[in-house]
Amino acid sequence: MNCNNKNQIIRFDWAMKRLLRNKANFSVLEGLLTTLLGERIIIQRLLESESNLEDEYDKYNRVDMLAENSKGELVLIEVQNNNEYAYFQRMLFGTSKLVTEYINRGESYDKVRKVYSVNIVYFSLGHGKDFVYHGKTEFRGIHTNDLLELTPFQKQTFKVDTVSQLYPEYYILKVNGFNQVAKSPLEEWIYYLNTGEIPSTATAPGLEEARERLKLDSMTKDELAAYYRHLDNIVILRDNINTEREEGRAEGLEEGERKKAIEVARYLKSSGTAMELIIGATGLSKEEIEKL
Repeated sequence: MNCNNKNQIIRFDWAMKRLLRNKANFSVLEGLLTTLLGERIIIQRLLESESNLEDEYDKYNRVDMLAENSKGELVLIEVQNNNEYAYFQRMLFGTSKLVTEYINRGESYDKVRKVYSVNIVYFSLGHGKDFVYHGKTEFRGIHTNDLLELTPFQKQTFKVDTVSQLYPEYYILKVNGFNQVAKSPLEEWIYYLNTGEIPSTATAPGLEEARERLKLDSMTKDELAAYYRHLDNIVILRDNINTEREEGRAEGLEEGERKKAIEVARYLKSSGTAMELIIGATGLSKEEIEKL
């Protein structure tokens, strides 16, 4: 073991793949969910998830985990490293699939399971100023803006207080957007997810367990080699993303300049300007100008 690894913590997505599926380590996940959802979460078991069907690309791009808590609710946790423009739809598909998969044919609709979708993303998803977003379903009157509520009978039967508690809820953690000192338990978790480090002063539920059980120096030589390959793949992935963005931006600028040149050439041509002057002013060829 490398003594330099003594105080280093394993990245969360790798821990989800290799360590947090062990029941002895559920307390780490429970800590994250308790902090995020604002209520004590106890994981009963892990269920089948898409990770069992992953391809070579997904091995380092994405990891997910499906858990069932003590109330029978489903919690889908997903880490996404790469940019995905349709990720919002992906979230919707994931929860919809769970709703239909975890109800038996012929069962009444009151057996539909509550689903939480927790999405830890390492790319710029959408446009917003915050780094943690919460989405839920509410029904409001078009004319009165009043909130549609449950009847007393429904509250008693379904054991919830609001309509939104019956529907899937979404959490988006844009961890790359967090670059400040952690001042709350949730921010302590975001800091760890972003940096892979847990400050000695952190007190958020689950982080003490993560500090003890996710130490880098607890890994074997082969495990460390596989872990570092995983990190290298992520670096390559993000470099490719940045390169594609820069190339796309350069192509966009080039295309914009060409459009301007065509507009100028078209105007000069209609004004009767000599061909040589148009070519010199726009950089377009004689053939291109003649086609305008």
